[in-house]
Amino acid sequence: MSKEDPRKVFGRRLEQARLMRGLSLRELAEATGGKVSYNALHRYEHGDMMPGDDVLMAVADVLDKPLDFFFRPFAVELQEVEFRKKARLSPKLEESIRERALDFFERYLEIEQILGISGVFKNPLENLDVASPEQAETAAEMIRAEWGLGKDPLPNVLQMLETNGIKTLTVEAPDSFDGFSGWADGHPVVVIAEWLNRDLPRKRFTTMHEVAHILIRPSCSLSKDQERSCDRFAGAVLMPRESFEGDLGGYRRRVSLEELKDLKSRWGVSIAAIVHRAYDLGFIEESLYHQFFRAYNAAGYRRSGEPGEYKGTEASSRFEQLVLRATVENTISESKGAGLLNEPLVEFKDRLRFS
Repeated sequence: MSKEDPRKVFGRRLEQARLMRGLSLRELAEATGGKVSYNALHRYEHGDMMPGDDVLMAVADVLDKPLDFFFRPFAVELQEVEFRKKARLSPKLEESIRERALDFFERYLEIEQILGISGVFKNPLENLDVASPEQAETAAEMIRAEWGLGKDPLPNVLQMLETNGIKTLTVEAPDSFDGFSGWADGHPVVVIAEWLNRDLPRKRFTTMHEVAHILIRPSCSLSKDQERSCDRFAGAVLMPRESFEGDLGGYRRRVSLEELKDLKSRWGVSIAAIVHRAYDLGFIEESLYHQFFRAYNAAGYRRSGEPGEYKGTEASSRFEQLVLRATVENTISESKGAGLLNEPLVEFKDRLRFS
């Protein structure tokens, strides 16, 4: 737990809340209606002084944060963060997403600490050298075996990751953001854009691609060749070779769209990812692979969405369940539970009632 000067704690929390809202210091000062000056906010953030009650209330109201947020001593550091599509993100947007993720994982790790269930993450691939797509295939097979995932489709990728020690967050963000991976005080974390809920196959693949950056780093960095290794890992975890080969029927000279739609509904991956996987495994020739994507692009699937449906669930409620458990067992107060979940106390109390 942090033992910083309260002024420093407040200053960091003020900066965090401001960045989460995507505001500059001047914009925050203007939003308070002149109740707080730019110079005063600057001094607060640098830990030079503390605000009075009136100023604190004005700032908390603008930033939509409860007062205790600004004095929360528990601190976590995000490290080795890698954003996908980074070139398309403004610095302000990147900071906002990062700070919102930091806030969530602070609360997540705090409830684990309270319940005494936090532990050290063990990477099953830490001693494996992955320098090619083929080695990424081997890494995926190892993960399937180490985590006891079997050979069938994964019903809920996010839940599976949480079970195996990787914390996840789905965050509201524009389409310019897909996700990022990183570490929060030694705990691996994956953050995925909420808009991907409209395209669960893409969400599942993006999530596993980010997991690759965690499990097979530093081999899987952001270079073009190594990104392909991360894609190969994601495809191999989601579609293990033996079962995928059985469903596809082995080597194929032609594959119909209806077959691909059926595979999409079963495996929870896009038609494009299925064709990539078939090509990677040598189940289709290069000529068929290129022919497919010419037709795929001509049909406008890349722009407007491809056919076929996947009816699955991609969410994890582990953090929420830990908070509810701690509250009903009187390990924490109802107000503490509501604060951890960022919910109004009245709404939180309603959730605790038996139906």
